[in-house]
Amino acid sequence: MFEQPADFRDESEALYQLLAPLQEADFERPSRFKQWTINEVITHLHFWNAAVQKALIDEPAFVTLMADLNACLKTSTMRAYEKRWAGPLRGQTLLRAWREQFRQVTDHFQKADPKQRVKWAGPDMSARSSITARLMETWAHGQAVYDLLGVERVDTDRIRNIAVLGVNTFGWTFATHKQPLPALAPHVRLTAPSGAIWTWNDASETELIEGSATEFCQVVTQVRNIADTRLKVAGEAATRWMAIAQCFAGPPETPPAPGSRFRESVPG
Repeated sequence: MFEQPADFRDESEALYQLLAPLQEADFERPSRFKQWTINEVITHLHFWNAAVQKALIDEPAFVTLMADLNACLKTSTMRAYEKRWAGPLRGQTLLRAWREQFRQVTDHFQKADPKQRVKWAGPDMSARSSITARLMETWAHGQAVYDLLGVERVDTDRIRNIAVLGVNTFGWTFATHKQPLPALAPHVRLTAPSGAIWTWNDASETELIEGSATEFCQVVTQVRNIADTRLKVAGEAATRWMAIAQCFAGPPETPPAPGSRFRESVPG
């Protein structure tokens, strides 16, 4: 057994508890993430959780699902496909279905060999990497919901999984943006939610990213612009990386503009 499935479940459950008291109308409120509503955020997470479960335990069903999605994308959008897939699920009904699904995903991955190869929309991944990617997406998309509701998320050290993913995708970031790869990766020194210090790469004060692990994760998942954090960034390689950091698969994405993503103020 490995810890990432439980970390995924716990992050998902924290988001569920945030949303459980909401009224139906609240789920149609648009967030600052591309104006996605809470319904759209949870539908997206629900669809890809269902997809990863198929990829792990029923590969032919996953291949069929991806073929159907790709056919749809020739004339439509992923948001439209996910909405069609979800059918009548909205609001609290959607929330309960998503919770049941993420618990199933957790159960299946807890029984899997962490080294098992799992097909995906991009390159195949190990089971460990696959469920870590689901944790990352849940945390990242969840940020838009916490921000919308004006709630400051209290992170735990399970975000180390996301920080590791961020560090490991240093090369990927430059490759997907078609930019030359710096000769050396910067030293990364982060303070965990627990107060522990996490470090990666050779020690350096001239090529360095230092500060809050939460803020580093926010930058590599593109839910905050580096300018909206207190991270210390020194050196050309570190500066270039943090300007375009992207720890998720797919085409190159532009980070949000400075000041465009933040926690809303709650009246009273």
